Order: sequence, then structure tokens, then C-alpha cells
Amino acid sequence: MRVLFGIILGACLTIGGAYLYDSHNALDAANSTASAQRPMVNWDIVNTNWQHLTEKARSEWTRLAG
Repeated sequence: MRVLFGIILGACLTIGGAYLYDSHNALDAANSTASAQRPMVNWDIVNTNWQHLTEKARSEWTRLAG
């Protein structure tokens, strides 16, 4: 149980750290147009994939429960 909790916590910390890094660099890039860096993660693609995953999970749950 501790291992599973550690894996989940590690994944959350990794994703959270990447999000904080990207959001901090986005603010710096907005303030200075000369050094526009690309984000570490393409959050638009992550959001699209997350929406697709939740939609698929809901449809499967509806199919199994119905």
C-alpha cells in the first residue's frame, strides 16, 4: 500500500512541478518578448487527451452499469 501511495504521490509531484515550472516561465516570457521559451509540456494537448479519457471512461461506465 505504501508503494502504491508513493507512486501516485510521485506522479502528482512530477506533474505539479512541471505545471509550476511552465506557468512561471510563461509569466517571464510574457514580460520579456525577446526570450520566448517553449513550455516543457504542451498543456493544450494534455487537456484534450484528459477530456477524451474521461469521456471514454464515462461511456464505459454507463455501458457497464446499464
